[in-house]
Amino acid sequence: MASKKIYLIRHGETDFNKKGMVQGSGIDSSLNQLGNAQAKAFYDHYAHITFDKIYTSKLKRTHQSVDQFIQKGLPWQQLWGLNEISWGHKEGRRITDSDNEQYINMLLAWQNGDYSQKVIGGESPAEVQERQKTAWKYLMENDHEKNILVCMHGRAIRILLCLLLNVELKEMDQFEHRNLCLYLLNYENGKYSVEKRNDIAHLEKISALEKVS
Repeated sequence: MASKKIYLIRHGETDFNKKGMVQGSGIDSSLNQLGNAQAKAFYDHYAHITFDKIYTSKLKRTHQSVDQFIQKGLPWQQLWGLNEISWGHKEGRRITDSDNEQYINMLLAWQNGDYSQKVIGGESPAEVQERQKTAWKYLMENDHEKNILVCMHGRAIRILLCLLLNVELKEMDQFEHRNLCLYLLNYENGKYSVEKRNDIAHLEKISALEKVS
C-alpha cells in the first residue's frame, strides 16, 4: 500500500456543541456561526494543499466543515463507517446529572477493557471500530490518493486513532480534540505516525469570536 498523508479533522461547532447537548450519529445538526468561521479558517490555512480526495461521514456537519474544498471540485465521498458513535436514547437532549453518572460509569467500564458497554439504543466502541475497519480499508486501498482530507467526529476520531496507532481502546481518551482540530497522520511502510495532534493553529484568527460564542 502506497504512502499517504492524512489530514484528519473534527467538524466545526454546532449549537448542540455550544449548549452541551448530545448529538451522536442520530442528530444531523448544522454548523453554527462559529463553526462556519472555523471551517473557513481551516480552508484559508490549508487551501494550498492539493487534496486528491475528501472523505466525510454521512452527517452534514462534516460536509459543511469542508464545503469550500468540495466547491473547488475536489472528489468527495461520504462513508457511513466514519459516522459518530450512536448515543441512542440520549441523543438530542441536554446532559443531566444522571446522564453524567451513567457516562462516567461507562467510561470506567471501557477503561477496564469492557468495550461492549453502551447506552440504550446506542453503539459500543467495539461496534464503532468494526464499521470503521471496513470504511478505512476502502479508503486506504485507493493507492493513487496521496493527500486526503477526512472529516469526522470527536468520539469516532478517538476510536479510529486507537485502531490506526495500535492502541487499546481503553486508552482512547488520550486523543484530545476540539472543534475543527487537526490530526495530521503519515502512513508509510505499513505504519501510521502522528505529525500534528489536536492542532488548532489555523484557528488563531477567530479566537475572539470563539470567546464570545
